[in-house]
Amino acid sequence: MNVLQRPALPYLFSHHETPIASPSQQTMSTRKRKADDDGQDEHMHYSPTPLNRVIAARPSKKVRGNEIAGRPLALPRLLESLDADSLRNVLQQICERRPDIGAEVISSAPRPSAADAVDVLQQYQEKLKAEFPFGGNQGSDYAYNRVRQALVDLINALADYTPHFLPPNESQITVSLAFLDSATKFVHELPEWDSQSHKYHKDNAYDEISGAWALVVSEASKRGGGFGFHSGGWDQKLTKHNEQSGGRMQVAVQALGSGIDWMGGNPGGNANDPQSIRNELFLGTYGIPNQSVRVGKW
Repeated sequence: MNVLQRPALPYLFSHHETPIASPSQQTMSTRKRKADDDGQDEHMHYSPTPLNRVIAARPSKKVRGNEIAGRPLALPRLLESLDADSLRNVLQQICERRPDIGAEVISSAPRPSAADAVDVLQQYQEKLKAEFPFGGNQGSDYAYNRVRQALVDLINALADYTPHFLPPNESQITVSLAFLDSATKFVHELPEWDSQSHKYHKDNAYDEISGAWALVVSEASKRGGGFGFHSGGWDQKLTKHNEQSGGRMQVAVQALGSGIDWMGGNPGGNANDPQSIRNELFLGTYGIPNQSVRVGKW
């Protein structure tokens, strides 16, 4: 036995010593570090701008302070918020204070048609009917006092709209006749009052509408020999209106009789011929062929 042989010393290879790596392990470790370094470089090269830089680049929110405050509506917004009645009242007040503006409104506003005027009159008539008391005598003084203002409003509207559709303001005779035909129906439907002192409303309305018919009849006689008046049957309509009025449209019927030659009469015939249209008118039998029935009170 060799006494010089050193005994094994296990403590020399304790866990505190790092064992030497094999060549293959060293190569793998080197590659791993290289890959990690490359990835870190790539990440640093393509990384976006840091968050603190993005926040600093954004514009700061503007503080408006006390800029918002109450203010009136602009004119277009104010006008579109008004109903028709409010707008009319405002415009009327302005026109009353400034006549020059009123004249400009009249010249600039579209011309109302006969149908437009009839619609307005219909509204006045509905208001009149709504004011009548329920039940009882509709022609009594009590009913008259209830509806007097609405009645006056309707009659005034008739008196104002009628001249608008008369010549020379209205150049088309057919338009004038169409309006008068509708307006006369409104007069027919005006209340009949028991008291004689209240009857003047309807009597005066008949007088005015009758004079309007007479004017249009006279003007029609000057245009085309009155052919349009006669062919349109307006002579018959006027006669029926006079009958319904109880003969209170005498002025209009007389105007029809005075121009009967151009409406189909015989200019060279005998004026005393009882079959002539002129004599039928004055006898009250016009429009009722082969009969001698008087129309109206005259």
